[in-house]
Amino acid sequence: MKRSLMFLFVLAFAIPTARAFAQGEPGNPAQARIEKEVRHELLMLPYFGVFDNIAFQVNGGTVTLLGQVVRPTLKSDAQNVVKRIEGVQQVDNKIDVLPPSPMDDRLRLQLFQAIYGYPALQKYDLGVQKPIRIIVKSGHVTLEGVVDSEGDKNLAGIRANGVPGIFSVTNNLRVNPS
Repeated sequence: MKRSLMFLFVLAFAIPTARAFAQGEPGNPAQARIEKEVRHELLMLPYFGVFDNIAFQVNGGTVTLLGQVVRPTLKSDAQNVVKRIEGVQQVDNKIDVLPPSPMDDRLRLQLFQAIYGYPALQKYDLGVQKPIRIIVKSGHVTLEGVVDSEGDKNLAGIRANGVPGIFSVTNNLRVNPS
């Protein structure tokens, strides 16, 4: 009797744990591997630049791609590299392709110069992948990414607001906790 109760007790905890592992709940090493590979593959895309923002969510074998890109080919390239990752069963591509606009292109260049050309923010201009992403859609600007301090976050927002022709600036920059 004790042995069968012990078996039922162990079984009661083993099944939910196995189900959680298979569904990709936190602590799942397979999901952590998929997240790491998705991040790597997206960062290695050849046309992924400072004017694009790609984020993702992993839920078990499903990867949801989010964000905004300037080129339509980048949206399809992101989906193609992610779906080839081992363990990815489905890709839900919710990336928005920004509408082509000469005005937005001009604003992107001016914003890049205003932010990355400013002496206090030039440290973020190092490396291939820029930590401050500049998204422009119909004259509305969104800053995405990570900076070192609240002061840098505010400074980037001030510099973006100073560019003529901008309708609004949304500063979604996050401060690196370290």
